[in-house]
Amino acid sequence: MLELVKNVLEDMDKQLTRIMKSLDHLDDDLIWKKLKVSTNSIGNLCLHLAGNEYQNFVSAIGNKPFIRERSRREFDPEGSITRDELKILLLKTRSESTSTLSILSEKDLNREVIIRYTLEDWNKMHRVNASEGETYDVRVIRILLIQVATHYGYHAGQIVLLSKLLKDIKENITGQYH
Repeated sequence: MLELVKNVLEDMDKQLTRIMKSLDHLDDDLIWKKLKVSTNSIGNLCLHLAGNEYQNFVSAIGNKPFIRERSRREFDPEGSITRDELKILLLKTRSESTSTLSILSEKDLNREVIIRYTLEDWNKMHRVNASEGETYDVRVIRILLIQVATHYGYHAGQIVLLSKLLKDIKENITGQYH
């Protein structure tokens, strides 16, 4: 496995462990609780991370079918799946990502890939009102790996903080002294 891929996956695995520990402390109701109308629940953030990782690593880099309902599913406030189902989804997505990324060559790192979006998501993300046309970004794999890992770490930190706010947890979830 390429050194960059190995480092990205190791860091994302650390973040995933922190997410799993956070989820273990909460029941389904707390996982889907929003602290304010303007925030996302932990469940929403987990769905978002799985969707983003799949879209970029498995679909774009791995050339697997584009399957994502970002606006409709990931940010649905209803809490449609359980903690255990969220954990299974996150682990399954990581397994698929690892399989996809482990076969990349040094030459692949400079290859451009297409990241597809639904029209609804494209319009929300880019604040446009397109009715048809190109709803995709093109990225070089090397850059995409770093962007997805950074995005994952950002939201993992939110999940850890939200879990501590929702339930007073004395355990050091991050494994680091803070």
